[in-house]
Amino acid sequence: MDQNNHISLDALVPPEMAAKAEQIGFKKVHMDPISVVVLAIVAGVFISFGAIFSTTVIAGASGTLPYGVTRLLAGVTFSLGLILVIVGGAELFTGNNLIVMAWASRKVTTQELIWNWVYVYAGNFIGALGAVVAMFLGGQFLFANGAIGAVALSIADAKCNLNFWQAMMLGILCNNLVCLAVWLTFSARTTTDRILTIIPPITAFVAAGFEHSIANMYFIPIGLLIKWGAPATFWTSIGKTVADFPHITIENFLFNNLLPVTLGNILGGSVLVGLVYWFVYLRHLRYSEV
Repeated sequence: MDQNNHISLDALVPPEMAAKAEQIGFKKVHMDPISVVVLAIVAGVFISFGAIFSTTVIAGASGTLPYGVTRLLAGVTFSLGLILVIVGGAELFTGNNLIVMAWASRKVTTQELIWNWVYVYAGNFIGALGAVVAMFLGGQFLFANGAIGAVALSIADAKCNLNFWQAMMLGILCNNLVCLAVWLTFSARTTTDRILTIIPPITAFVAAGFEHSIANMYFIPIGLLIKWGAPATFWTSIGKTVADFPHITIENFLFNNLLPVTLGNILGGSVLVGLVYWFVYLRHLRYSEV
């Protein structure tokens, strides 16, 4: 509502979006830790839902559809995860990299920023692993004559086969787009606005093959569980063996993927989006208060 008491449905413009981002960052770090962790667990499940949707839709598609079309389908369906996080309300580590805008304005301390990231990252991991266990026990990977499990293994093996610097760069590019998606939602007035601003950037990062640390907390562990515990009938149905997926190991998951991707996500989101927009729209406010 504007100063003349007229209801406005116009989208917020970038300077207003920056102010909103700063306010949201301040509120996030001052939530009680228990609530933060619970909402982070929820976000880990939500992102896993996007990953599950994506894996299911593209199962068997690689042999019938062009690569680009398959990746487009994977991206559109994966965007469900961030839609659930933003509209449903949850705490996602990659999106919370934008709290640096409040930190740069000295509205949030370094300690508050780091603790928020630690709580949220841990909660996201718990939520994603919970989804992995539920999906494995539910046997969803056996559907479509094992095609879903075969795709899950292929995705996990490819992610574990990245070298450190490649994974880090793909992580930078990924969270650049994820945080741009979150940034765009700050302009929104309605739920429809939020959904429509989320889908293109998220679709783009998935289609391009970029790396998202929280999504990988689902993608790779589900591959590990399938590799370790799938019944013999599954391997027969997909015409593969455990030896066909040599890169799926805990060591590769943690050190060749999760660590560099997390570092890349922080750089791509906090520096290339958060601090850039803070510099353009908010830095003069900080120095005017000094």
